Amino acid sequence: MRNFQRLNVGKLRDGIVRVIDFFYFPFLRRWIPCGLFRYGFCGAANVGLDLLLYFITFHYVLNETDIDLECVTVSAPVAALIIVFPITFLTGFWLARSITFQRSSLRGGTQLFRYLVTTGAAFLVNYFGLKLLVGWGIYPTPSRAIVAVFAVALSFFLNKQFSFRGCEMGGPQK
Repeated sequence: MRNFQRLNVGKLRDGIVRVIDFFYFPFLRRWIPCGLFRYGFCGAANVGLDLLLYFITFHYVLNETDIDLECVTVSAPVAALIIVFPITFLTGFWLARSITFQRSSLRGGTQLFRYLVTTGAAFLVNYFGLKLLVGWGIYPTPSRAIVAVFAVALSFFLNKQFSFRGCEMGGPQK
């Protein structure tokens, strides 16, 4: 059973890599390294998933209503962020580990812990940025998209330098 699961995950990974590499047009190769392109593609897909889930959670699950926990009230924009975070954390880790930083010599548990630390930093950027922009009167979903740009840049730097340190970013398959 374990080999079957590993085989399916391997096929999924290989399929995703083929799709990404299909969009890595020859003219892009002059300016963007393949590993950076893969990171950007995976990051954009994960941010897209995050924004979609955030929109659905904020508007339809929470009905734009704050959550009163008796001791504290969590605003609907922040509650949606907290609800969506575990899902996109796991998909982001899997994409980074399996697609972008496949050649890392670090053990999976070490990578996961480091990824949690770097994602925690990005989460704080998201939290405070969201509070700031929503406080300025910008709608929550566009605020989330704006803040995501800064969080992605921070995440890329931290993941490359810390979470998957010493790992060459994945290039085209031979």
